[in-house]
Amino acid sequence: MLDAARRFFAERAVLEVDTPLLSPATVSDPHIESIAATLGRKPGRPYFLQTSPEFFMKRLLCAGYPDIYQICKAFRDGEAGRRHSPEFTLVEWYRRGFALRQMMDETVAFIAALIEPRRLTTPPEFMEYRDAFGKYADVDPQQSSLAALADAAGADRRMIRSLGDDRDAWLDLVLTARAVPQFASGRLTVLYHYPASQAALARLCPVNAALADRFEVFYGDLELANGFVELQDAHEQARRFERDRSVRRQREQPVHSTDRRLIAALQAGLPECAGVAVGFDRLLMINEISEDIRQVQSFAFDGDDA
Repeated sequence: MLDAARRFFAERAVLEVDTPLLSPATVSDPHIESIAATLGRKPGRPYFLQTSPEFFMKRLLCAGYPDIYQICKAFRDGEAGRRHSPEFTLVEWYRRGFALRQMMDETVAFIAALIEPRRLTTPPEFMEYRDAFGKYADVDPQQSSLAALADAAGADRRMIRSLGDDRDAWLDLVLTARAVPQFASGRLTVLYHYPASQAALARLCPVNAALADRFEVFYGDLELANGFVELQDAHEQARRFERDRSVRRQREQPVHSTDRRLIAALQAGLPECAGVAVGFDRLLMINEISEDIRQVQSFAFDGDDA
């Protein structure tokens, strides 16, 4: 599968790169926790294992690199279970000049090139985020009240108190509890045009600023990929980082410094491009018909190994 991945990119003249796993900067996303590392030479300064190679790869693009890809390890704290591991393998790539549909099509082609043909019994389905909510949960992610979203998710009083007025948290719950479990098995479902509030590092849709040019790919109910047309505006990216930091403070999560080198690179100029990250271990889970990521890792994390 690794060989097939590299052939896929070689056929498209996409350059393989290698970036650091250890960095003094890390993501601000409130939904992702980094793993910190302390260096003996600088015990008071935290470093972090990277949650993805995204920031470094964007800096390469700003420096003039062509289309690039990377197959690497990524690390996330608090993620362990049947489908999650604190250490996992990502395939991430960036295509200059690609629009949203082109990136979605290429991601589907990449996944199809790596998993066994018999695992895909029907053609992929492309569905707007809003349409998925209407079809599977009978709510509108943009217009429905929080009470309607809570009802659609089947939330109890404890959950209602926990999520409060966090609309994006309610949308995530409805998506994972109602929509995704109904995605057809044996088929790739591509969900796109997420709400602008979930843009992360994506640009907003040029024809509708309420939406983000972001997509995710699922195999049945298994999430495989997250991608978007990249945000080029350094000022807007800095503003989003600060918004994330504010949310982290409110939730009493660790608050990390903004990656100033990434912002400086964006100020120098990121070319128009789209990028995506695909979970390699999960592709292997599909081929092995496995429901547990630990069964497809040569050295599975169980928290007890020396």
